[in-house]
Amino acid sequence: MKEIFVTDKMQQGYIYILSENIGSNFHPDFNPELDPKTLLKLGVFGGKYMNDCIDEFPSDWFKDASQSKQYKDIEKNFFKIDASMPLSHWNNKGWIYKDDPRGWFQWYCRYYMGRRLIDEDLRQIKRWRSMKRHIGQITNNCQVGDLSCRKKQRQALLHWAYDSRII
Repeated sequence: MKEIFVTDKMQQGYIYILSENIGSNFHPDFNPELDPKTLLKLGVFGGKYMNDCIDEFPSDWFKDASQSKQYKDIEKNFFKIDASMPLSHWNNKGWIYKDDPRGWFQWYCRYYMGRRLIDEDLRQIKRWRSMKRHIGQITNNCQVGDLSCRKKQRQALLHWAYDSRII
């Protein structure tokens, strides 16, 4: 077990425990296709998602990350399209958990690192699974490999660790 101390723009003095090895022992209903390092490299959240908390995660996750220094830059996204709602929207919907104020991707990064929070993990895995409906919409409306078809849905799926480049 290892303690992680967090001090960034959204959390100061937050501590969590890593109880699993990195990238292992996931819940049987949770099998993301892409790891956080790959997502950051491909380009998600306009390159502006976790710039101030890179010390919390392995430095190699950010080595080739598609990041923006100052502002959200849609050109940093793999599909060059905005597929995100503002954090205020997620807060208003009650989808933000107090320990992960940045939302699902922060939860996923911490889960991937080895943090386990049983109730929150189950909630987030349920949310992750619900994104599969977008795969069906792409499959039913696009030619396989046509990355220009339903780009917004493809980018949203990337945000949720589904590899929409292969649909």
